[in-house]
Amino acid sequence: MIMHWCIQERDGEKAPRRPMSKLEYSLVIVLAFLPVALQGVPAMPTDNERPECTNPILAGFYPDPSICRVGNDYYLVNSTFAFYPGIPVFHSKDLAHWKLIGYVIDRPDQLNYDSLGVSRGIFAPAIRYHDGLFYVTCTFVDGGGNFVVTAKDPGGPWSKPVWLPQVSGIDPSLFFDDNGQAYLIHNSAAPDNKPLYEGHRTIRIRGFDVNGLRVKDNERILVNGGTDLSQKPVWIEGPHIFKVKGSYYLIAAQGGTAENHSEVVFRSNNVEGPYLPYGDNPILTQRDLDPARESPITCTGHADFVETPEGSWWAVFLGCQP
Repeated sequence: MIMHWCIQERDGEKAPRRPMSKLEYSLVIVLAFLPVALQGVPAMPTDNERPECTNPILAGFYPDPSICRVGNDYYLVNSTFAFYPGIPVFHSKDLAHWKLIGYVIDRPDQLNYDSLGVSRGIFAPAIRYHDGLFYVTCTFVDGGGNFVVTAKDPGGPWSKPVWLPQVSGIDPSLFFDDNGQAYLIHNSAAPDNKPLYEGHRTIRIRGFDVNGLRVKDNERILVNGGTDLSQKPVWIEGPHIFKVKGSYYLIAAQGGTAENHSEVVFRSNNVEGPYLPYGDNPILTQRDLDPARESPITCTGHADFVETPEGSWWAVFLGCQP
């Protein structure tokens, strides 16, 4: 199937943060080209200008992708919930062809899966590379919370988890600024743990000590609720931060992981905010499309971005194929 970067919608409703339970669905990872790289209002390309790629790049059970590049090599991970081994690591040279090279969780002494429900466990790993070391941050739901692991070789072996007990919520992701500072971004509860409505969540940031593998105490809220709190947006999660030409861009999933799933973006001049939502959010969704369309891909969201050596930007994201 061929897919293009288009697709817009506004509505949102609660959806369970778990893999689709119906057997007729498969979770796929889709690749999309970003026509304008995180700068201002993107002008959609014409049909002749819009690049194409065959999707999905990984079909089957591959939710919540995260990607990073080191030189000319790309590495991708995804959620595995209560399945073992956990967090597969894929390698590619061209973003289209992927090979499994190992697992982050492949030893019984790393995590205890006993008594976990099938849709608990490993949620939304994020992979990043900095100064010769690969990092994966992740949430082990009902089994210990948020943690970070490291490896010099993405194929393994990976370290035992270093737990981050100060970090509440789910979906931690590291950002390494070009001034030497590091940060951890994650989903968390509503301010003061007092939600205004069901699904009211926040995106928060803390400084991160790369030597001690621990967070600092300077927690700040970057996003309260989502793109527009007055509209009661739900389940803001899966955040990542990128810096492009001096501006900071925060992307996150919003709307829940079912048919109202989407991806939204915010921008700031400071890594700790304030962040302003893009006026034409969401930047990715399929909830406005005809449910009766041929060969539908649904539930798109939970994206991560990567820049090629040539300077073009691409996104990987989750989709469901009925």
